[in-house]
Amino acid sequence: MSAVEKAAPAVTIPAIGQAYGGGFVTGITRDPSTGKRHLNITAGAEHELAGKWGEYGVKIEGADSFTDSLANTQAMAAAGSELAVKALALSIGGHNDWAIPARDVQELQYRHFKPTTEENWANSRNGDNPNSEPVGLLYSEEDPVQTIHPAFQEGGAEAFRDTWYWSSSQRSANNVFSMDFADGHQLIHAKFNELRVRPVRSELID
Repeated sequence: MSAVEKAAPAVTIPAIGQAYGGGFVTGITRDPSTGKRHLNITAGAEHELAGKWGEYGVKIEGADSFTDSLANTQAMAAAGSELAVKALALSIGGHNDWAIPARDVQELQYRHFKPTTEENWANSRNGDNPNSEPVGLLYSEEDPVQTIHPAFQEGGAEAFRDTWYWSSSQRSANNVFSMDFADGHQLIHAKFNELRVRPVRSELID
């Protein structure tokens, strides 16, 4: 170990569910193109949004990342998405970099903040998250269980609703990745549907 490495302060990463950075710590993702790690933070329930994702039949360039929520949302806003504009306009806890979560960031929201005690939707690739740290494995009916964080449990002040939420990760000109927070079903929805959004922001770790 070099002298510089010895002198570098240890990075303390706040625990999942801890109030931090204007919201609640949600987990770590690694950018597949750069290898850089980001700490993801979920906004409180009072800041949820709802609406159409964008214009059906129009493919938005730059809105297909599974990890970069902000870049996706900025691309959406530039293409005229009202929902993305609302997300980018949020100012919470002195932070102004809120966004619609990318697919693998959204998966962490469910994995750590699952509101219900319902069985998970254990088919297809639900739960597969190669970009999370640790890597997310496929859901079983029993795993993940209801979140251990009381505020995020069904009926709690910060709980996700028992319904579908948008990610910012576009699948095609017509469809976008989405997730049901009742049972972890990861699917796609047509852009003209009106779903909910729980905003996120991220901080570079290394």
